This record gives sequence, structure tokens and C-alpha cells, in this order.
Amino acid sequence: MARVTEPSRYGDGVAVVVVTYFPGEDLDRFLDSLEKATSRDVHVVVADNDSTDDALDRAEKRKNTHVLRIGENLGYGGGANRGVATLDDSYGWIVIANPDLEWEPGSLDTLVEAGQRWPRGGAFGPLIRDPDGTVYPSARLLPSLGRGVGHAVFGKIWPANPWTRAYRQEHAAPAERTSGWLSGSCQLIRREAWDSVGGFDTRYFMYFEDVDLGDRIGRAGWHNVYVPSAAVTHIGGKATSRAPKKMLAAHHDSAYRYLADRHRGLAWKPVLAAVKLGLKLRLKFETRGK
Repeated sequence: MARVTEPSRYGDGVAVVVVTYFPGEDLDRFLDSLEKATSRDVHVVVADNDSTDDALDRAEKRKNTHVLRIGENLGYGGGANRGVATLDDSYGWIVIANPDLEWEPGSLDTLVEAGQRWPRGGAFGPLIRDPDGTVYPSARLLPSLGRGVGHAVFGKIWPANPWTRAYRQEHAAPAERTSGWLSGSCQLIRREAWDSVGGFDTRYFMYFEDVDLGDRIGRAGWHNVYVPSAAVTHIGGKATSRAPKKMLAAHHDSAYRYLADRHRGLAWKPVLAAVKLGLKLRLKFETRGK
């Protein structure tokens, strides 16, 4: 039976929740470019995971910007959840984003327009470019056990392997389409869809929180929609560069959690044990000498 769409209890306002951890000048560039990304009077929440740099002081002086000083590091999903919790019911659209992004002019308005075209669209992701102009594969299939393991094992040593190519959807045409999940670095989310899944799962401190969210949005009857007519440039995460070994370990922990959550029962335990061992060996191999 088709799901009936109930009238929204939210207004049509747009809020941007940007999750920060020592963002520096990235936050300034993000907020400067956001002003040109929309003609709307958007409300910005800077959900900060216990930073001490002066970027937050500068942000507080901006119009329609609220700095939420969380006082501890909750991770990306936890910070986003806290930021969304501050919003009243006038905001029916939420952007969740990293601060190390630059918006193209009009790009946020383009995402909202796509949302209006897709009444069952729950999340909308723009085309994401790397600083050199390369298009990042930000709209991907969900990682099944086969694709996930194949990508994890061979992704670095054999980038053209069929599991990685299928998972990343690198050669898919840049056309508006549904996707398994969207990069968490920048998403526009319909508030009803956010509520239907309870936001991010805070067990994912870093990495895979966006994969998990996309999966749950789809299971709740919504679509994840890739909108390449809107574009942003992702400069690159400073948090990851601070401690690469720690970040890679966090990535592996989250990948295992995602697969284990979806493959429960005694029959899967030997498979999951092998996956855990493989991830441990990969971490040891990739962090030699670091």
C-alpha cells in the first residue's frame, strides 16, 4: 500500500546546521558563500564540538547566526542532532553540513526547489567537487556485505575493482536521481523525514553516520535524491588530517558497526569475525610507520 503523505506541521523556513570542530577560516568561507547560495533569509546554527578558536566569535557577530557551544565533542552526528533540536517548527528544511565547504551561487535555492518537486524526497544532496574541480562520488549505493568487503579490501590496492566501482557509482551520469545514500558533508533534509528516523544514530562518532541515515531514510519510505544542478566545493577536513591513524580506526569501527547492525544472528557471526579481522589487518597495513 502506498504511504499517505500527511500535511506538514512545519513551516517552509530553511535552517543550516553546520557542525564544527576547530573550523578556523573554513567557517568564514562557508558563511560568506552561503549568503550567495540562497535568496532566502536562512537561520544558521553553528553546532560546535568544543572548539576554542576565534572563528566562533566571528560567527556570532553575523546576522541570523546562533553559535551553540556544546561543551564536549559529540562527533558529527551528535553535534548535528543537538543543532537541529534548537530549531522551532517554522523550519521545515534543514541543511546539515561541514564547515569546509564553499557554496556555488544559488545552490541552496536549487536544492529546495528539488525538494518541492519530490514530495517523497527525504534528503537531497548536491554535486560535490574537490578543490581541483573533480566531481566527488557523493551519491552511492548502500554497501551490501559483498560490496562493502570488496571495497574495503581492494579499494586502495585495486581502485578499479568491480565492488568499488559499483559502490561509488563513479561512472553514473550526473543526473537528478535517487540514491542509496548521500554524502553527509552537505545534505538538505525534509524535517518530517528527519523526525521519522530520529536524526543521526549517535553510536557513529565519525564516518558511516551518513550511510546509516540514508539507509534508514529509505526504509522509512522516503527517497535520497541526488541533485547535481546544485553544487558545492569540499575543501577537505582538518579534523581528519589532525590524526589520520585515529580517523582510519574510527572509519573501520563504524564500517563494522554498520554491517553488524544489518547482519544479526548466529549464522553471521563467523562472517563478521572475518570482516573484523580483515579491517584490523588493513588498519595495520595502512598505518605502518605512522
